[in-house]
Amino acid sequence: MKPLEPLTATQVYLACPEDAFDFEVTSELETLDMLTSHERARDALDFGTAMRSEGFNLYVLGHPGHGKHQMVERFLTKRSRDEPSPPDIAYRYNFDDPSRPRHLLLPSGMGRVLRADIEQLVEELRTAIPALFEGDEYQNRLHELKQAMGERQRDAIEAVRREAREHDILLISTPNGFTFAPAKGDAMMSPDEYEKLPRDERERIERTVEVLQKKLSLAIRQMPRLAKQLREQIKALNEDVLQSVIDAPLSELEERYDDHSGVLDHLASIRQAILQHADSFLLEEPDISPESVFNRFLLNLIVDNQSCEGAPVVYVDLPTHPHLVGRIEQNVHNGTLLTDFSLIRAGGLHRANGGYLLLDARTLMMQAGAWESLKRVLHAGEIRTESLDQAYGLISTTTLEPEPVPLDVKVVLLGERHLYYHLCQRDPDFLELFKVQADLEDELDRNHGNQPLYARMIATLAREAALRPFDRSGVAAIIERASRLADDQGKLVARHRVLSDLLREADHWADRDGAKVVSREHVEKAVEQQLWRASRLHELNHEQISRGIVAIEIEGRRIAQVNGLTVLSMGDYAFGQPTRITATARPGPGHVVDIEREARLGGRIHSKGVMILSRCLASRYAPEVPLSLSASLAFEQSYGGVEGDSASVAEACALISAIARVGIDQRLAVTGSIDQHGRVQAVGGVNEKIEGFFDICQARGGVKGHAVLLPATNVEHLMLKREVREAIAAGDFSIYAIEHLDQALELLTGMAPGEQDAGGAYPEESLNARVAERLEAFHRAVKKRYGPDKGDGNGDGDVRDDPGNEERSNDE
Repeated sequence: MKPLEPLTATQVYLACPEDAFDFEVTSELETLDMLTSHERARDALDFGTAMRSEGFNLYVLGHPGHGKHQMVERFLTKRSRDEPSPPDIAYRYNFDDPSRPRHLLLPSGMGRVLRADIEQLVEELRTAIPALFEGDEYQNRLHELKQAMGERQRDAIEAVRREAREHDILLISTPNGFTFAPAKGDAMMSPDEYEKLPRDERERIERTVEVLQKKLSLAIRQMPRLAKQLREQIKALNEDVLQSVIDAPLSELEERYDDHSGVLDHLASIRQAILQHADSFLLEEPDISPESVFNRFLLNLIVDNQSCEGAPVVYVDLPTHPHLVGRIEQNVHNGTLLTDFSLIRAGGLHRANGGYLLLDARTLMMQAGAWESLKRVLHAGEIRTESLDQAYGLISTTTLEPEPVPLDVKVVLLGERHLYYHLCQRDPDFLELFKVQADLEDELDRNHGNQPLYARMIATLAREAALRPFDRSGVAAIIERASRLADDQGKLVARHRVLSDLLREADHWADRDGAKVVSREHVEKAVEQQLWRASRLHELNHEQISRGIVAIEIEGRRIAQVNGLTVLSMGDYAFGQPTRITATARPGPGHVVDIEREARLGGRIHSKGVMILSRCLASRYAPEVPLSLSASLAFEQSYGGVEGDSASVAEACALISAIARVGIDQRLAVTGSIDQHGRVQAVGGVNEKIEGFFDICQARGGVKGHAVLLPATNVEHLMLKREVREAIAAGDFSIYAIEHLDQALELLTGMAPGEQDAGGAYPEESLNARVAERLEAFHRAVKKRYGPDKGDGNGDGDVRDDPGNEERSNDE
């Protein structure tokens, strides 16, 4: 096997040459549309916003640091300028059913004008109507009507009175009504005189009185009819007078809005209401006050699109149920809650109607009933303003039920990918309503075409934040940092928030230096300070290793012990540190015990890695016979969870060292996963792992002679810090890119692994030969102790796993 050469300093860091740019400072560059680098998402937004069919709403997927809101809002604002402005939305009093206010959809800008016209009409009527009823002309006409009716009433009584007088009978008015009495001249006959009259005379008088009483009763019964006639005459008078006041202004408005049937209907209702409630303007204590009558005429303009240029783009930062569909406010009057059409308030759907509504998906899901309300509105195609209690039938009290407003809106949800796929799986309505996904890129290709584009992105972010311009060195430093954040030499991180924060911090340090432009030194200072602020726990962990509290050996050789590399993530900060991986091996029935798994500290992926390496050992060293081995693997002094398979190469090396009784060079650390054939596979966090081991070695006496082994497929992910690169260039620290387990074994043990010949045998004195010999000895020992039947055991290198433990782990 050809000896491996360590990587050079240029292989572990891809610098950005300043001569790749044709500008001096970023202020020379044009502003960039941030969606330019997200071609897939831009196409999706183009399609989703142009597609007007039902259900083609959008979900924008991306990392929280993408700045999705700003990018999408900017895109929609630009697109909406060429679209027509939607109608204004107003609610008006329903004179037929006050509990069901009617909506008015008016051309953009007309709502404000109509509201002002009606307010002016009300102001005119508020003054003109009382003045009219108090005027001499009205009072004279009213007096004439009452006088004429009074005369008709008196004439009816007087006719009976005259007839009675002709028969020597008087009609006398008393507090209790009218009565008849015989007359003596012009005076009433006394009872004694009446008794002295002849009997015939008395009988005549009585008969005459009976006839007169009937005629009087008939005259009195005509009084209510006459009173009704008077009321009708007064009503007709009032209507006639009111018509003279309202006809001109209402006719003017009807002529002005003759193209809008809803407005004409409302004006007709105003005319009818004024005529019906004339008493409200005449009586001192009417059933309905004049102010209440006038308030019914006004408009409640809930959406005014007069200032809207094109279609509206609305973002609701707290998408609760009332913030989406609107609400109906209430006033307290004498301890009672009262409401009317004027207390209807618009929601985000009203304001975005005819345009675009942006919502944060996670925030939406957190609000009680909001997601279900949004789905119901989109399914129905109309906005029904009601409380959650009304929507779910939890209250039975009388309240308003405003007429639903027709809906024409494009909803754009902004959220993480995991939430999108969760909704796809769990909510059957989701894909029916949100058929377009706009997936933002997490990373951009780093090439000659994209680097100038990235420079324009930096210029745009700096310009929007009013920062100093960046020179070419500063842009190059940011691009290099973007590759480090992407953990890939060939990629650039696309999360705008991370970049924006870095730009602001670099500008801060430039300000401290009194510089007019931001250069490389300011960017590197900003990165250094970012890491410094977040590194307290990092330093505490490394201090424990440096003081020997956590045992990590970085000198000498040890059997069955290897330095693995781990990454600890805390928030948005991650750091690497070595961990001591040990193994034991003795004759047994073919079990490899994963101590982390048994202690329930190992995750599923880690357990899978251990199973794979056990199968790898079985296929390499015991392809035809049972693997008579009882082995264990452990992460020493590890008290937290262990997940991932990036330690499987190190675990395999430790286990082979334990079997062969060959020491492992502790100056080397290993990371990488293996497959069942011993091939080494890429892992994550290689930069942090290498730098973590480098820092420990440096703190414990120096890095000279130390090295890290990593998968060859991870080389393109390396963007190591300057101290590591300088040590590599000086030949003090090495990094080896391995492709197979045998390469790791040779570097760690110093022995040639050896390759099998045609008969399956390894060369003598090779590492693999020693392993095979020891396993054969294990096999003989097992057979000798247990016999042929028991000795075979499972013979397949299984990881020991109690089904009960598996079940409990799943529950956890």
